[in-house]
Amino acid sequence: MYINIEQLKEKDSWLAEVNDRNFEEHAIAMFHFQYVNCIIYREFVDALRINPFDVNFLHRIPFLPISFFKTHEVMNGFFKPQVTFESSGTTGMQSSKHYLKDTRLYEQSFMLAFEQFYGEPDDYVFLCLLPSYLERGNSSLVFMADALIKKSRHKESGFYLDEWAQLAGTLQALRISGRKAMLLGVTFALLDFAEKYPMDLEGIVVMETGGMKGRREEWTREQVHAFLKQQWSLKEVHSEYGMTELLSQAYSIRGGLFKPSNTMRVFVRDENDPLDIKLTGTGCLNVIDLANLHSCSFIATDDIARLYIDNSFEVMGRLDHSALRGCSLMVV
Repeated sequence: MYINIEQLKEKDSWLAEVNDRNFEEHAIAMFHFQYVNCIIYREFVDALRINPFDVNFLHRIPFLPISFFKTHEVMNGFFKPQVTFESSGTTGMQSSKHYLKDTRLYEQSFMLAFEQFYGEPDDYVFLCLLPSYLERGNSSLVFMADALIKKSRHKESGFYLDEWAQLAGTLQALRISGRKAMLLGVTFALLDFAEKYPMDLEGIVVMETGGMKGRREEWTREQVHAFLKQQWSLKEVHSEYGMTELLSQAYSIRGGLFKPSNTMRVFVRDENDPLDIKLTGTGCLNVIDLANLHSCSFIATDDIARLYIDNSFEVMGRLDHSALRGCSLMVV
């Protein structure tokens, strides 16, 4: 079956049609589409002396180094961005920029991913603890959280900055009532809040999105989860794996083991040979994100991961030469 990306992109619901059976066909078609239309990606592939006509399997697709999002405009074609997402970084660091032609594609991607792992968003109360990200105004994480809040049918849903007493009271009331609720927060904010407000949050989904931003001493993910479990009487702490350069997400429901959404696939590469792609084992993480229609779907990240046969993965840390960014400052 041949997939025509030019025709497919006109359909509002095409991401919902991606599944395990047709993912490779979509990815190969996306590669050829972006090779033609994304100038920086085509130049990168040509520099590797890869013949695009030889790319007919997933493991043959070349992955663009994520650093290109800092140094170049990674755009599939020419368009005026509807929005530009920018990575948090830290003072003095160059930020990554992701140019979106249409935010509806991103919203469809994260809504589908949420439904895949958690069910209907409108069933949840979303309590979002995203200081610094909320204040920047160009964060993809804040955009996602805002859309989930608006999708929620509950008046308690919203962002919280300094209203910790109100947040604690709302969480306790939700726990007692047994309603579905999610506390979504960046790591440093969750740790600060948990330190000041220990309580019983059994039944509440607590999800950390990474991000220490130099605000606290660096902790491993295992330490973070252990502390949150202790302070809030939780059996598990959930995690979200996402970044400015990606429009799809992976989620960890327990133990720091991530599962990618239907529009995402991950591989690992050898640190010393970036063209040596593996389906299992430990290496640098490569991501295929089909939602990146208008940028590049094939990203070689700076994260080090352990990948398992079922396509689940653990994030072990980051390459030493990589600049630390706000969304991935933890190791396990």
